[in-house]
Amino acid sequence: MRVDKYLWCVRYYKTRNMVTEACKKNHITVNGQVAKASKEVFATDKITLRKDQITYTLTVLDIPQNRVGAKLVDIYRRDETPEEAFAHLELLKLSKDHYRKFGTGRPTKKERRELDELDFYTETDELD
Repeated sequence: MRVDKYLWCVRYYKTRNMVTEACKKNHITVNGQVAKASKEVFATDKITLRKDQITYTLTVLDIPQNRVGAKLVDIYRRDETPEEAFAHLELLKLSKDHYRKFGTGRPTKKERRELDELDFYTETDELD
C-alpha cells in the first residue's frame, strides 16, 4: 500500500492530499529514508512523520483494506512516540496563553499588576 494511503487509512491525516503535501515537504520518512507519496509500505516498516510540532514514530503491523474507524487503528499500527514529545506540546500551548494578542488594546489594571510582578529588574539594577 502507498504511504499516503496508509497514513490516511490509519487517520493521521484527514485527506490524502495533506499526506502528499507532507511528503513534498520531507516530513515523512519510511525506514529512515525520505518518502514520496507513492512509496510502498509493508508490515514491520518504521514510519516517522512530523505533524503539529510532534515527531511521531510508527511501526506498521498490518495493511488495512480501506480507511478504518478510530477504535480499530491500533490493529494496524504501533505508536512508539515518546511521551516527552506530547509534554513539549503542552508547554508550547501554555506559553502561548501567556502572551497578549496583537490589537487587544491596553492591558487592564489586573494584567498590568501581573506584568509588574514579572519584572525582573529593579531600580538599583538599572543604576549599576
